[in-house]
Amino acid sequence: MAQGGLARGKGTAAVRGAWVVFEDEASQSLRPPRARTWGRRGHTPVVRVRGRGSGRISMAGMSCYRTGQRSRLIYRSRLHRGRRGEPKGFTWRDYRDLIVRARIQLGGPVVLVWDNLAAHKMPQLKAFFEASADWLTVFYLPSYAPDLTARGHLVTG
Repeated sequence: MAQGGLARGKGTAAVRGAWVVFEDEASQSLRPPRARTWGRRGHTPVVRVRGRGSGRISMAGMSCYRTGQRSRLIYRSRLHRGRRGEPKGFTWRDYRDLIVRARIQLGGPVVLVWDNLAAHKMPQLKAFFEASADWLTVFYLPSYAPDLTARGHLVTG
């Protein structure tokens, strides 16, 4: 498992003939937003919404790149309805399974670049990384890197 800069990850991918895979996740509440709207004078506009809209939808996605190949997008979503025992987001097992699916679909070694989310640093995932070192190299993005951004956008090249 590596902990270096992005340039080092790019070189590692080239040497190994690997896919460079960037992973990130996001979630959205399913509760409808409250908002105002326009209506005729004297008539309050009514927007009907079915159900409470409770819960969250979470998605983890991987954008995958390799020289000479078309880019790929691999993702997984999880719906959380607030039931007892139901995970609210992705667990370390979900991330492990997503990485394994990426390797199968891509058919080659993987250089994974992702952030420092607590679930990404679980001991079980670290053990998986060590056991998969023959095909998987992991790089963590720095927690805060203003030199990598310009007005909030990643600078490449």
